[in-house]
Amino acid sequence: MSFARKSLADILLEKQFVTAAQLEEAKAAGGDLRKAVIDKGFAMEVDVYKCWAESEGLPFVDITKHKPEPSALNVVPQNVVTRHKAIPVRKDGQTLYVAIADPRNVPAIDDIKIASRVPIVRALAASPSDIEAAIKENYGAALSAPTTSSAVATSGGAPQPGVGALALKGLIDEVVSSKGGSKDDEIGADGEDADAAPIIKMVNAILSNAIDMGASDIHMEPFRRSMRVRYRIDGVLREVMPIPKLIQNSVAARCKIMSDMNIAERRVPQDGRIGLKHNNKDYDMRVSCLPSMYGEKIVMRILDKSSTQIGLERLGFRPEVMVPLEELVEQPNGMFIVTGPTGSGKTTTLYSVLHKLNKIERNIITVEDPVEYELMGVTQVQINKKAGLNFSNALRCFLRQDPDIIMVGEMRDLETADIAVESALTGHLVLSTLHTNDAPSATMRLADMGVEPFLIAATLIGILAQRLGRTICASCKESYQATAKELIPFNFGKSTVHEFMPEFGLNPTDLEQPVTLYRGRGCDVCGDTGYKGRTGVHEMLIMNNEIADLIVRRAPLGDITDGASRGGMKKMREDGLIKILRGITDVSEVRRVVFTAGEG
Repeated sequence: MSFARKSLADILLEKQFVTAAQLEEAKAAGGDLRKAVIDKGFAMEVDVYKCWAESEGLPFVDITKHKPEPSALNVVPQNVVTRHKAIPVRKDGQTLYVAIADPRNVPAIDDIKIASRVPIVRALAASPSDIEAAIKENYGAALSAPTTSSAVATSGGAPQPGVGALALKGLIDEVVSSKGGSKDDEIGADGEDADAAPIIKMVNAILSNAIDMGASDIHMEPFRRSMRVRYRIDGVLREVMPIPKLIQNSVAARCKIMSDMNIAERRVPQDGRIGLKHNNKDYDMRVSCLPSMYGEKIVMRILDKSSTQIGLERLGFRPEVMVPLEELVEQPNGMFIVTGPTGSGKTTTLYSVLHKLNKIERNIITVEDPVEYELMGVTQVQINKKAGLNFSNALRCFLRQDPDIIMVGEMRDLETADIAVESALTGHLVLSTLHTNDAPSATMRLADMGVEPFLIAATLIGILAQRLGRTICASCKESYQATAKELIPFNFGKSTVHEFMPEFGLNPTDLEQPVTLYRGRGCDVCGDTGYKGRTGVHEMLIMNNEIADLIVRRAPLGDITDGASRGGMKKMREDGLIKILRGITDVSEVRRVVFTAGEG
């Protein structure tokens, strides 16, 4: 029984389009593996895209062999074809088949549906060069003309990146007018106009705007008199604007159609995905629909596929943490754990580690729930509880797949933890996550789950605890004078921070000493928040003999924390203090993300 679809790298090797050495060279170039293989001349573009379509489970058409039919060409205007670099190839009754480089680009397919007025549009993958040649041959169109790459693209002209509140308000007014109502009207009876052009344009604009603003999530929440739209930006929700109650059902239905949910079912939660391309980047949106008192709440998680290649050096690690981290993950066996609450960047860190470790001589397998990003050259397994595929039985299968490195999305129970420990003991490097407040607590959590302390001590090589804090906006950053007493909650004056105080000219015993700190005033760039972007705040525990002995003796958490500090661990609040003094973030933000109840 096969649990995972083959990756592009595996298929290229299997079909002998590239050699192992060529594949390694293409991976080393970074970025899109398809582009690297094609640019280096290792394989023909049409073969690469055919293999990619197979790896994604998408239908493929070779339009050099299956020429576009006039009946299909006649229904789509030239400007729409050139805008999306997509060409209609066949029309079969009420269905139009269109060749496009990425069939998961839902907004592009929506635009073609609106322009062609054909009820059903089926997307087929094809080689971009072949599509361009076919457009020039059949439409006489030069693709060098400016085209939009926005995720929102309609026959009436696509909103450019940065669609703001004013543009969204105009689209909402257009939708309300098309229904012949007003914003104060009650909710519409159903979502039958979810495929209407105004609704499509408005929902696409909401998605496009969220990406342009750097949002990680979109929330569409129904209340008594309206539907509220909020974006989560840098970890904090911001309200965009309300959607009139009149069109609430149509908006929800449109989101469900795009994510392939059952629009007739409104009583139970549903999950789906949307794929789209925006500004020449690929995005996946993980969509959740939840019935509530006033209608269906839609939440979309925006996944930027390029973020897996961000690199550890850009995640906010100080050299004192970065160097031992890189050394730990290069070890041939052992268990490395990343801890933190939901939304603290654990997955991004592990994916960045895997990207660094991903070499042709290593067999890497992951089990995730769900698989958030595609990693070329890595076998990724999606949990399927309905089919009986969970973390524990996937891990058992992994041990027969000759792995070098195993990533477990999360250790949720004793059975999974036991197999992960067994894997680490038998010569594998195991990477995983836990939900704990700090690094030392992870050892206690494993013991509470039922893992024997001597096995924890024998397999753990390191634990990284982390949070994500907002960074001060560079456009409105300003300095101000404070006194050292403001830093008392960060253990100012304790011996553990003496070693870096001289860097900032501070005397740990003088709490009245002036200190230069930084903050953001608020500007248009940061939405008047004073923050733009995020950085990691970290705590790295490296296993040593003293900590191993404490774990085996079931020592209290405080003793393990003290032992880790003696071994060189800097607590998250100390890491946060360094970033405050360096002007990366500010006091209130570190307190918000690091301090737990009863601290500071």
